[in-house]
Amino acid sequence: MIVSTPGLARIKASLTEKVFFGNEPSAELIAILLVYFVQGILGLARLAVSFFLKDELGLSPAQVSALIGVAALPWMIKPLFGFISDGLPILGYRRRPYLILSGLLGVLSWVSLATIVHSAWAATLAIALGSLSVAFSDVIVDSLVVERARGESLSTAGSLQSLCWGASALGGILTAYFSGSLLESFSTRTVFAITATFPLIVSLVAWMITESRVTERMNWAIVSDQLGQLRQAMSQKSIWLPTAFVFLWHAMPTTESAFFFFATNELGFEAEFLGRISFVTSLASLAGIWLFQRFLKTVPFRVIFGWSIVISALLGMTTLLLVTHTNRALGIDDRWFSMGDSLVLTVMGRIAYMPILVLAARLCPPGIEATLFALLMSIVNLAGLLSQESGAVLMHWLGVSENNFSNLALLIVITNLSALLPLPFLGWLPSADESSKPAAKSSHARTPEANVTSRHLGQPFLPDLMTEFIPQPRQVEPAVEE
Repeated sequence: MIVSTPGLARIKASLTEKVFFGNEPSAELIAILLVYFVQGILGLARLAVSFFLKDELGLSPAQVSALIGVAALPWMIKPLFGFISDGLPILGYRRRPYLILSGLLGVLSWVSLATIVHSAWAATLAIALGSLSVAFSDVIVDSLVVERARGESLSTAGSLQSLCWGASALGGILTAYFSGSLLESFSTRTVFAITATFPLIVSLVAWMITESRVTERMNWAIVSDQLGQLRQAMSQKSIWLPTAFVFLWHAMPTTESAFFFFATNELGFEAEFLGRISFVTSLASLAGIWLFQRFLKTVPFRVIFGWSIVISALLGMTTLLLVTHTNRALGIDDRWFSMGDSLVLTVMGRIAYMPILVLAARLCPPGIEATLFALLMSIVNLAGLLSQESGAVLMHWLGVSENNFSNLALLIVITNLSALLPLPFLGWLPSADESSKPAAKSSHARTPEANVTSRHLGQPFLPDLMTEFIPQPRQVEPAVEE
């Protein structure tokens, strides 16, 4: 049976609306989504890295948290990657060669973990190299997303960001369960070797990016002008106040590493069960994206951030029931409690993070949107680094170690109460009227083609590479990748 042309048109229209959230599918869009998909599929090694750091290298919870924070440094300097790719073309191309190199760096990172890494310092370097691989590839493809997102109306705001996050979540779903089950049959290093094949996808899709050959090198006058525009933009209260709010929220300490040690050493959760939790949370992440896209994308920023902070803190306190074994007194098995709690917390965490992407895109004035977005998301990632390091300091002060969890409940209380600290500063966010307006045009704005650097569309902390390394089944925290 031959499908008529009108029939094909209806199918395409349906796919565009329901699968691509109204975004016109193209080879370039598919390439962008594949890069996010790879970020999600790298979750295959998430548990392997966690067990490798804990068991084979013998690190404590505080050491793991500190290591992860240091390895996240490439996400702090993403604008620099934009300057490099835009100002130093390779063979006349600014995007494709750097995507290829990013994929190869990822391969090198995972191969190193599979073979030659035998110390904490070597592990830090290898993980940081993997972070650099993903961060640089993000810089390349995300500049295209910002240009597309800038033209979204209020009714479609966040649709492209939701689509990109959906691709990442889909990759996570496909590998989540196997991240644990593989460890039942293979060593951590074997899992690293398998994971090393995925970054090659990034290198392969480079040719799907539409790009014309350029001949000019970096124009330092343009760079100076760009920096001046950034300075002018960041001096505006309408930009730096919301940025400061998001930074404060993200910088609150985290208990992720401590809870991983508690789940494995105290509760006896094996890799296979943690893989099931990873699978459930990946589905929950996708559900959170859908809920935001379907019901919450037009809610004013102050409303959604305020409720997200309060609900996240309250739900985070449910971890105390597991840590104090109160769930057992209630007749709820540790595994079932952990599974259900993780599902709810992840949905809330994803809903809480999506507005950050929309807000960051709307803060960027035309002409410098790529550069400013990269700077904004680097600031968010810097807050994530402070979150990890402050969490490590708290673990050390409270004596929480791989075998001592007597103060873990206190640690959880402190971190969840600290999450409420940004509430008095909700006024720093745009009001309902301001949220519906596009970003003001910069007085020095040029066309997007004149931009000198790209930007980062953030991810689960390192969804951003950090979430690929340390499972986060309890803490409701706006991840930065993101």
